Amino acid sequence: MTLGPLMLGHYLALGGILFALAVIGIFLNRRNLIVLLMVIELMLLAVNLNFVAFSHYLGDMAGQVFVFFILTVAAAESAIGLAILVVLFRNRASINVEELDDLKG
Repeated sequence: MTLGPLMLGHYLALGGILFALAVIGIFLNRRNLIVLLMVIELMLLAVNLNFVAFSHYLGDMAGQVFVFFILTVAAAESAIGLAILVVLFRNRASINVEELDDLKG
């Protein structure tokens, strides 16, 4: 079964590439919280792409419904994460992860 002109493997390869780029982004940039939030969102979108591709390939709507739940949780996570980031920036005047060591035990 095809998904338009492309096969299922093409969508899965694209999702894998996006996920790998996000993992590389986490390892390359561990200082800036905004970039860390963006690569986590990229990971979630790569997984969502795979869910939608499999859902369409199998003819089942469960994967697409699950994607809506993931997007809802991701939006809430981003809103809360950015709110915490704004408060940290106001108190510290920096968003460098290495300077945020108050919670170390």
